[in-house]
Amino acid sequence: MQSVQSISSLDVLNRVFGYSAFRGEQESIINQVIQGEDALVLMPTGGGKSLCYQIPSIIRDGTGIIVSPLIALMHDQVTALKLQGVAVAFLNSSLSFQDVQEVEEQLMRGELDLLYIAPERLCQPRTLNLLHQINVALFAIDEAHCVSQWGHDFRPEYIQLSVLHEQFPQVPRIALTATADESTRKEISFRLDLDSARLFISSFDRPNIRYRVRQKNNARSQLLQFINAEHPQESGIVYCLSRKKVDETAQWLEEQGIKALPYHAGLSASVRQKHQERFLREEEVVIVATVAFGMGIDKPDVRYVAHMDLPKSLESYYQETGRAGRDGLPADAWMVYGLQDVIMLRQMLSSSEAMEEVKRLEQRKLEAMLGFCEITSCRRKSLLGYFGEQQKETCGNCDNCLEPVESWEGTTEAQKALSCVFRTGQRFGVNYLIDVLRGKMTPRIEQFRHDQVSTFGIGEELSEVQWRSVFRQLMARGLLAVDMDGFGSLKLTNESRPVLRGEEVIHFRKDVVRTKKTGRRKKSGRDASNHFSSKSEEKKIWEALRSKRNELAQEQGVPAYIIFHDATLMEMVEYHPTTLHELSQISGIGAMKLEKYGDEFLLVLNQF
Repeated sequence: MQSVQSISSLDVLNRVFGYSAFRGEQESIINQVIQGEDALVLMPTGGGKSLCYQIPSIIRDGTGIIVSPLIALMHDQVTALKLQGVAVAFLNSSLSFQDVQEVEEQLMRGELDLLYIAPERLCQPRTLNLLHQINVALFAIDEAHCVSQWGHDFRPEYIQLSVLHEQFPQVPRIALTATADESTRKEISFRLDLDSARLFISSFDRPNIRYRVRQKNNARSQLLQFINAEHPQESGIVYCLSRKKVDETAQWLEEQGIKALPYHAGLSASVRQKHQERFLREEEVVIVATVAFGMGIDKPDVRYVAHMDLPKSLESYYQETGRAGRDGLPADAWMVYGLQDVIMLRQMLSSSEAMEEVKRLEQRKLEAMLGFCEITSCRRKSLLGYFGEQQKETCGNCDNCLEPVESWEGTTEAQKALSCVFRTGQRFGVNYLIDVLRGKMTPRIEQFRHDQVSTFGIGEELSEVQWRSVFRQLMARGLLAVDMDGFGSLKLTNESRPVLRGEEVIHFRKDVVRTKKTGRRKKSGRDASNHFSSKSEEKKIWEALRSKRNELAQEQGVPAYIIFHDATLMEMVEYHPTTLHELSQISGIGAMKLEKYGDEFLLVLNQF
């Protein structure tokens, strides 16, 4: 243990973690906690949140108690910290009774700089009594948005964490999250008694991530084309809304030669654990998952996150896409979205048994998500604006910036679609309405005599695909609602009246079906997989370094990125250090890793 006066935060950053300078607000946050003050930190995934409590825990007297909701995250962070020479342990349900005793004895002897612990264990009287007998340096509450009852990752045990302020009023607390709108921030402050804490809000921008939304047109084929064209043999996450779709998509990708594994709550705990371990330790695995997967996943080299279905909110979307490109290298957030997504989510919301206040909030969040999908301007500006961050310039790294979207004036078509809903009694779904508009005589239309209504055949100028786009966008704007009848029947809303009366002009986004690969991504950083030409000397060095890293990772039973991140290997290729001193200047190589791995990586470099 070090006293506060004997070591600086910058020295720890350099000596232990191998970085030469802090990023953004890191230093201010760290100093706030070192001085014994509380902090509430909002920082994007990959922004370096963990250093904000790890460094103060190392510097302050006592042991930093880190509250983390996920066993997998604890294992990864503890393993990585041990390789960096930090005295650290965890307490969770994966330990045997003997292991728990050993960790508790280390804690009582004052041998630990950090202790990771699950919230439900922390709040047990036995654990609180144990903490009263030691010197606690700080409490860090990671994934603090889990305290929000209206949030997308609510965990009831998080509400009990207010006990920390009650029982340990002199111990500084730092709560951290990557996803929180203003209402969630206020709830975190209220429930954790952090009203007087200093608020640190870093930019939510992840400039290395390219945001893209495509209209669904054979979603599986679109996904396969995207992976093969842009991310062959790279790690990614594919999100689906249902367990059945997860299983089917994973199996189909396997049949196409992609190493894909399913992950959802319907699988046994042992299978989920096995698949997660493979994803973390192997470099080319794709996880196909429901939203049950991902919170706290610390894998830095996920090159893409793909959504096969529409997320329920922008908070969910931001957090899930944030799992791509944590190493700062270029990554993709890719999504396909269609009319059926809108219908299904609106039906789910309508049939929910939640309180009306909660349903109204979820409705607003869904509307914001739909608006993001249909927007024709910069997606990044829209996303950041949702979290209260204004960006003046367009990003140049989303689909709408790279390939500006055409729009068309469709007031007449909107009136035809809305009138058709009204004339057929507001009790039919999209397919039926399109048949009426296009004048298609079917047994059902003949049965209900809708060939006699004024809207029959008035929409022959648009194809079926174009009419589906019109209905999708009318629903996204809230001009049409989905009935609770379970059949996807559409009803007019009050917002449709000005359009029907001709008082409002409607412009639609022109959907473009892309059949070939889009332009190369903007290089905001260096792309590990495509940075070197296939026959260059640099490519050979890169592959040799990766091979050495994989060899060491397998020997030690840890994920490869815990040895060194891709960005660290790329710096080795670029600067080609030939001595231990030169190697120590590479970002991400602290004193312990230099001692442990330096000679082996220099041996590889010196072969070229």
